Order: sequence, then C-alpha cells, then structure tokens
Amino acid sequence: MSVTKTIIRYMAEHPTAANLLMFFFILLGMISINNLRRETFPDFASTEVSITALYPGATAQDVETSICTRIEDAIDDVSNIAEIRSEAKENQAIVIVKMKENADSILFLNDIKTEVEAINDFPDEVEDIIVKSRNRTDMVLSIAVTGPMQTTDLKLYCEIIKDRLKQLRLISQVTIAGFSIHQLLVEIPFYNLMRLGLSVSDIANAIKAQSIDLPAGSLEKKNENMVIRFKEERRTKRELEELVVVGEQKGAEVYLGDIAKITDCFETEENKILFNGQRAGLLQITKTKKEDALKILDAVTAFLKLEEKRAPPGVTFVITQNVSAVVRDRLNLLMKNGWQGLLLVFIAMWTFFSLRFSFWVVMGLPVSFLCTIFVMKQIDFSLNMISMVGLLIAIGLLMDDAIVIAENIAAHLEKGKKALDAVVDGISEVAVGVLSSFLTTLFIFGSLALNMEGNIGKVLYAIPVVLIITLSVSLIEAFFILPNHLSHSLAGMQAKKNQKFEQGLAWIKEKGLGRLIDWVITWRYLFLGLVICTFILSISMIAGGYLKIIAFPETDGDVLQAKILLPQGTPLSRTEQVVDKIIKALKKVDQE
Repeated sequence: MSVTKTIIRYMAEHPTAANLLMFFFILLGMISINNLRRETFPDFASTEVSITALYPGATAQDVETSICTRIEDAIDDVSNIAEIRSEAKENQAIVIVKMKENADSILFLNDIKTEVEAINDFPDEVEDIIVKSRNRTDMVLSIAVTGPMQTTDLKLYCEIIKDRLKQLRLISQVTIAGFSIHQLLVEIPFYNLMRLGLSVSDIANAIKAQSIDLPAGSLEKKNENMVIRFKEERRTKRELEELVVVGEQKGAEVYLGDIAKITDCFETEENKILFNGQRAGLLQITKTKKEDALKILDAVTAFLKLEEKRAPPGVTFVITQNVSAVVRDRLNLLMKNGWQGLLLVFIAMWTFFSLRFSFWVVMGLPVSFLCTIFVMKQIDFSLNMISMVGLLIAIGLLMDDAIVIAENIAAHLEKGKKALDAVVDGISEVAVGVLSSFLTTLFIFGSLALNMEGNIGKVLYAIPVVLIITLSVSLIEAFFILPNHLSHSLAGMQAKKNQKFEQGLAWIKEKGLGRLIDWVITWRYLFLGLVICTFILSISMIAGGYLKIIAFPETDGDVLQAKILLPQGTPLSRTEQVVDKIIKALKKVDQE
C-alpha cells in the first residue's frame, strides 16, 4: 500500500508528468478516431462454405439426385464438418457446409473445393460450380434506379452508374439486381421453316457459324509482330437480322430478319424488381471487412447529389435497405448518452464540491474513451452496435469510481488536511476498493468473453473486451493523472459545503438508511434467509419456464416483409396476382 501511496504522491506533485500523460492519451485517441472502422456488427471469420450450381431445365428432384447427393457424398470425408444443408430448386442447387469451431477456415475451404472439383460425373448441362466462403462482405445500402425507359435500357443505365460508383475510392463492391441474363431471343414461325426446308438446328448452326470471335494466328515482321483475329460476333439485334440463313450461287440470300422475330430481352422475368410500382434496377453496395460503412454511405450520398443533376428526365435514385443508418443511430446514441452522463455527473458533483474539482473528476470519461479508441484501432476492433454497448456500460462504471474517489478526497479535506495530502490520502484509501471493483468486473466479463461460442459468441465478444479496455485505461487516469489535477484545483480551498444538503443527507443516513441497517443486523439470520429464498425463487422462475430465455430481445422494426411461397412451377402471372392482392391490401391499410 505504501508503494501505491508513493506513486500517487509522486504524480500529484509533478504536473508535467500528469499533463503529458493526459495529452498523450488524448492525442492517441484523436489520431485514431477518424481511422476507426465503423460497421453494423463485429467482423468474425466465416464458418460456412457455399456450393452453388446451375442446372438449366432440371426439376428440383433432378437437381437433388444429380447434384446435391453427389456433392454430399464427395465432401463426406472432409474433416471438421459440423453440418451440411442442401437446397434443391428448379434449375439450381445450393449446398451449405458449416465448419466446426476453432478449425482453420482457409484449409476447410480448400479441402471442400478440391473434393468438389474432383467430381466428374455431373450431367453435361450443369454449368460451372462455384465454391466460396460465406459472409465475406457486409451489406451497406442499395440504390433503386427507376425511369421511363425500356428494361434493357434501364439495365444499361444501371451498368453505367455501377461503373461510376466503382470509380470512387471508397466503393469497391457493387452488384446489380432485378435483371436476369441478357439475351437476344430468336423466334421463327414453323411455316417459315417448312417453306425453306430448314430445321431449328440448321438455324442454330448458321448463327453459330457466323457469330464467332476467334484468334487467327499472327503476322511476324522485322520490326513488329501483328496478332490476327477474326471478329464477327453478332451482339445487337440489327446484326442478327443481317445474318445470312440461306444463300445460293446466283446470289440470292435469305436473312434471319426476314423469317424470324428477334427480341432484345432477358432470359426470365421472375427476377424483376418493382419499386413503388415502377420497374427498377437495384444497385447493391457491399463492403469488405476492412471498409467503413459510414464513409461509404457519405460517398454514395454525395455521388447521388451530383448524378441527379445530369440524369435523364424522369430518372430517380432512392437509397433503400440502408443498413449503415443503424450504425450512425447507435453512434449518435453513444455521443448523446456520453455528454448527458457527463453533464449530469458534473451538475451532481458541483452541488457538493467546487467547480474545478468537479470538472477534473468528470474529465476522466473523455480521456479514457479516447485512449480506448486508440487501443481498439491497434487490435483491429471496429466501432459497431456491439462494441458501442460496451462503451455505454463503461460510462456508468467510470462515473461510479470517479464519485467514490471524489467523495473520499472531500472527506479528508474536511478534516483540515492540505489539498495535496487530502488527495493522496483519499485516493490511496479507496485504491484497494476501486481495484477490487475493477478485478470483479474483469473476472465476470473476462469469463463471459472466453466461454461464449458460436456466431453469437463471436459477435458479443466485443462487449467485454471493450469494457475491460476502458476500465483499464480509467484506472491509469485515476491513479496517475487525476491526483495532480485535483490537488491543483483544491489548493488554498476547502471542500464546498451546502448546509441544506448536508442536513438532508444526515437525516437520510440516520433516520432512513441507519435504521434499516440496524434492523438487518438485529435480524441478521432472518435477512440472510430472505436473501437465499429470493435467490431460489429467481432460479425457479427460469427452471419452471415463467421467465423465458432468448438470444436477443424482441423489438419493433420499421420494415414489414411479406414472403410468399408458391409451389414449384407456378407461372409468373399467378405470382403477380398474389402480390397485387397484398399490395392493394397494404394501400387500403395505409389509407385507413
């Protein structure tokens, strides 16, 4: 204890050391605060691998037999597999493989990819199989693009906007939703084929033979080499219409446009998106685990303001599915709770102590938070909804310790001690109690961090880590920075007294709290029995099912989602009828 007192006295007598340490903490925090990554949830390594394959024209049963079963058999011997989930749909197979805890995710992905690539008995119609880790990117927001144009033109315009977005330094992940594969559809009446004596395969072969893009060797010269390429690929509707289907020696030719109807369209209509009743393209902007969600949001907002000025008439851009807005709301909540807590504690302490005394006590909160931000940056933590919960909890604990220290210093000052002696004796006397409180929190939240498993555990891991970091920094601030500031602010002063408050507190201590403590001591065994009874009753409520246990509390959201599942093979027109019925009902509810 004498060592602790010696250190506290040394820091209290040397303002340069205390101020340098405080400015050092503040400087570290100010340097790191703009570079601290902000996102919705903490980053954690993916534990799932997805295997997707397209099988055009196949039923769900064919997909299950030809793809899902063969993939499951192939990866059955891969180590560290916790679970395999397969979903067979028309034209598509999706297999999700979950990894066991604490396994190597990169090795797990490579093992599965090796086994899947070794399968050689898939049907010929099966397209390339994609094996990749899940949850490698996070959703930030989407931009709904609508306008009075054809669907193909809308897709082309979305591609232009996508290219412009990806030119921004902060945006790297943009995908377009709302459209299927772009194609040129050739429809030939049967009587035209009969008239010319052709078949569908003849037309297909003619298109294939005259729509090619192939290398044709190279031409070598003394000074240079030239690459020769045969480029005659038909990419537009007009180019296909000019393709020769039938030709004679005399020069007569029949063009594809003479016998067929060629349409520039998309493969299927099922992928279309309607936004406020209009056909829309959806630009989905995601981020990698190292990018900042709020910086991306600000960059997109500034981009759209410029883009709206040069957009064609009638084209609109609307930000939707804005996940990053939650991060900004929580960040604003942290700032609001922080300054409100700071102000309330300052006012409460100012009621009993001097202005300068109260100011330096509450200054421990921003100093501790800034240094915590620096440490979070060094250990690659982000500012997210979970880590901010840890900071919010730390506000109350930090203020509790500050009030305990301030009250004890004031008590020593009332005894007639000098300011320096009162500060040193006051902090030294409660140092063991403050340290014990810190160790209690460390043991409880430390065990919470070490024992949580699964994805929930990986997400909630940030709360105890951030809380422990903040409390650790606050201990340094309380024992090495605060003593000098308090001794300086109290020099030549006495603790501020308010007679009415003193009388009120004395009455509460003697008449209220004092009598209650006397009763507890007199009936100590009865009180102990009531405590044990209350504890058993609390446990029994959980065991009996009266107190429910869920991972997260139920909260009212601001998005209503209706997911409609219809049998496989249901035509698009039928699906649109059901959707229209629900939309009409929603409009009726909105009017009411």
